[in-house]
Parts: sequence; structure tokens; C-alpha cells
Amino acid sequence: MIRITQLKLPADHTKDELKDKILKLLRIDTHALLSYAVIKQSLDARKKPELYYVYTVDVHVSDEQDIKRRTRQKNIMFCRPEPDYVLRVRGDQAPAHRPVIIGTGPAGLFCGYELALLGYRPILLERGADVDRRLADVKQFWEEGKLNIHSNVQFGEGGAGTFSDGKLNTLVKDPQRRNARVLKVFTEHGAPEEIRYQNKPHLGTDMLTGIVKNMRKSIEKLGGEVRFDTLVKDIRTVIEGDARRLAGLLVEDLRSGERYWLETETAVFAIGHSARDTFAMLEKQGLPMEAKSFAVGVRIEHAQTMVDKEQYGEANAGKLPPAAYKLTASASDGRGVYTFCMCPGGYVVNASSEEGRLAVNGMSYHDRGGENANSAVIVTVSPDDYGADGPLSGVEFQRRLEEAAFREGGGNVPVQLFKDFRENRPSSGGGNVSPQIKGAYRWANVRSIFPTFLARDIEEGIAAFDRKLPGYAGDDAVVSGVESRTSSPVRLVRGEDMESGIRGIYPCGEGAGYAGGITSAAMDGIRTAEAIVRIYRPFDKRDEALRNF
Repeated sequence: MIRITQLKLPADHTKDELKDKILKLLRIDTHALLSYAVIKQSLDARKKPELYYVYTVDVHVSDEQDIKRRTRQKNIMFCRPEPDYVLRVRGDQAPAHRPVIIGTGPAGLFCGYELALLGYRPILLERGADVDRRLADVKQFWEEGKLNIHSNVQFGEGGAGTFSDGKLNTLVKDPQRRNARVLKVFTEHGAPEEIRYQNKPHLGTDMLTGIVKNMRKSIEKLGGEVRFDTLVKDIRTVIEGDARRLAGLLVEDLRSGERYWLETETAVFAIGHSARDTFAMLEKQGLPMEAKSFAVGVRIEHAQTMVDKEQYGEANAGKLPPAAYKLTASASDGRGVYTFCMCPGGYVVNASSEEGRLAVNGMSYHDRGGENANSAVIVTVSPDDYGADGPLSGVEFQRRLEEAAFREGGGNVPVQLFKDFRENRPSSGGGNVSPQIKGAYRWANVRSIFPTFLARDIEEGIAAFDRKLPGYAGDDAVVSGVESRTSSPVRLVRGEDMESGIRGIYPCGEGAGYAGGITSAAMDGIRTAEAIVRIYRPFDKRDEALRNF
């Protein structure tokens, strides 16, 4: 196989021009080219208005040795194809019961999918609704203000990431190629092939909803089971040697109110960063956990056309996909301020999951066709800022901010022009940027939600970003709050074997404090599946029959 790197073409090139460039670099004719595959594609906008796509491609030719003899270019290499990720059973212990996975976000879905492929017949429990009912519940909340505390932007099939921009890039080091595995599984369940090579791929809410449903159907076809409207209320443990071991889960069917014990010695807690009641239950049961740093702030909206012109140059605006940005700064007190979950052509959404508390997030559809760009502007906070001790002190800090946001907006999303945010005064109406918000909103004083140091740092960060992206601190930029669910405020402590201090409990994903986004959460789900198959062999119906004889 031949790998060509740093293959550069103008941003408006055609597919035929990419093929012609490959032929020219290798000095072969079209008959010698058997096939090629794009491995990576990124946009180089450093010399705007001249923009280029930069490719890495893998090429198969009829006579590789001939090219090898006469080629000395650094960007043309000869190598073997990288192997696909494969999970293999290594354990030989017979499981007494089927493994249970709590949560059907990316971590839970991918853990369940990999186990189902190998015959473990996992049971997935999800407090929220299936994705179709969830969409209806969220729509009703945004249009009528009727909140379903178990089926909303945070909870339900697909997890919180379903209502997001659907970014699939990650900074996690990946020598095992779990990332490639995640992208491959997504494409097998409805995602476009280009996510496997784009530098910053994304899916969007409209595409994610279909993909997670398809993954659920695959799990069920493979012998797994998914139970919606099912909340884990408690755990039961037994003493095994000098340690506690999981023996069962007390679960409640939220539609009927029925409670029952589900026996299992293996439970993956992929519960998401908003499962505050489950955190409290696990703390009461003595599961080792600790408060961790996270970040809070606001959403800020600008016209997407402004962002496009600054990122691409005026001549290219409108000719390329909506532009993204990523900005960082240091406030005067030394805290980091940065943009997070930037949504080109997206919407701010009311992402609340508790009565009397309000949180916002950003989402976009696959086409990123909305009028505005929005992003979180957030500041890192640590346990020293929470005003209390204990592993759930970060949760209480979040709740205080969300209660303040709810009061300020009268139950609606509070919004404010940035010029008024600077002056600490309520806004009475909008300017040139019209808020693009899913859910009712009200002009208010967003700054009043925050402690003084956070409001100051947010303002300083936005002013600093304006020097990098002119217009960012414009008077008419719209801020809304509160962005409080950036990551989990809790870490459920686990060892190198992925288990917690209560044996058989596997903390997993973003909610457990081990991931940050769709792809890294999915990869952590795969890692957790690896830990389980190192111990147990697949669940065998014959073993079950013998136990029940």
C-alpha cells in the first residue's frame, strides 16, 4: 500500500482533480490505479482568501515496486494497512447473570454493542424514553414548558450528546484504534462515510437520532435487551473476601411504578453527567467518588456570516461549510477561559432536567443551516470554589447557578446583549443578532446569575477572543445562561481494571468522570467491555438453564 500525505488542493476542487493529483504525484496512468481511499481531510485556512484541503490518501496500484524504485518524495510512503480494531474474549469465568449497563448514551451503547456482538446478551437500562418518544417530550418542553424530568435533553436514548452538534473528534491518544472503531460502527448504522476521514467530523441531532436507534436494534438482534423508562434506585452487595461485591440492582419501571430486583454481578454505570440522584445513591452506598473540576459559563451567539467572513475571508464566505472556531484566553486572575461545544449554524437549547433549575446547551442539525453560530464561553472551577466539602459539592454548585438562571428568566432561558452584560444591566430587547433558541427565552441580566469572579472572567475572555476573531465582543452578541453541564462534577473512582471499590461496578463514560464528548465516551465504553471480557466468557443460555434446574 502507498500512503500519500500533505496532498493539497484548492478548497473548490472536484473529485476528479483529487484523482488526477494522485496520478501526477505517482507518475502513473489511470489504468495503473486500482483504488484509493481518503484517510484524512482537513481545511487549511492560514493564508485566506486562498484556502486548501489537505489530504492523506492510501493508494493501491498494479505495480507498487516500480513506484518504490523511482520515488524519493518524503510525502510518499510504503506501508501495510492498519489493522481494524477487534475485541476478543479472553475470560473463562462463567457469568452467573447477564451483564447490566445503566445508561444508553455513547458509553453505554458502545459497551452494550461490543458485548452483544460477542454473545454476552447485555441488559441496558435507560431512565429516559426511546428516541422517538424522547423527541416528542423535548419538543413539548420547548414549545409548552412542560418538563419530563426523566425524558429530556439530558436523559433518554442516545444520552445528552443526541441534542448537540454531534462532534466526533477527540484528543484522546488511541494506539488501539478504538476511535476508528467508533467511527466505523457509526457508519454501519447510518452515518456518512466521510466521518471516517474528516479532521473534525460531526453528525448533528437529526442524524444522531437515527443512528442510536439503529444501534439499539442491532443490540436487540444480537440477543441484548434495552429497557426504557427504567431507573436504578439502589444496589445490593455481598461480602466477598475482604471486599464488597455487587449482587443486584433495585430498579423502578417509571411508567407502572413497579419496583423489582435485577440480579447481576456486573453493572456498567454509564449514567451521564446529569444523573445527580444516582450519584447521591451511590455515595450513600459508599461507592468511592470525589468532586472534580469542571467549567461553567454562558452561551454566546453571533451571526454565522460574520464568523464565515473572519475565518474564510469575505471572498469565500458562503462557498464552504459553516465555519467553526476554538478560542482560549487567560483571565486576570489566572483562570482559563475557553470556548466549548461550538455549534456552527446551530441553536441554543433549554437543556434543563430538574424542576426550578435551568441549564442551556448548544445543538445543530447535520446541515448546520441555522442563522447563528453559538458556543459556550466557560471558565474552569474547582472544588475550592464550591463553598462546601464532599464529593457532591460540585453538583450543589451547579444547582445554585441553575436556580439563579431559572429565577432570572422566570423559567425561560435568560438572554442579554453583550453590551449590557458588560454594564451589568438587564437587556430590554435584541439588536442585529436575533437569538436562535429552542425553548422560550426572556431578556434579562445574565451576569447576575454568576459570582463576581466568574462574571468578570467571562467578560475578560470574550474581550480577549475579540482580538483573535474581530466582532466577537460586539455589542449585539447575545449571551444566555447558564452553561453548567459541560462535564461531570464528580468522578466515580475506578482502578486499572476499570472496577470501582465495590467489585462488579464499572464506572464508565463522561458521567463517571472519564470522558468528554461523544467519541471519548464511546471509546471508554469499549474499554469497559474489554475489561468485562477479560474476566467472563459469553453468557450461555445452557448455563442459565442449569442454574434454574
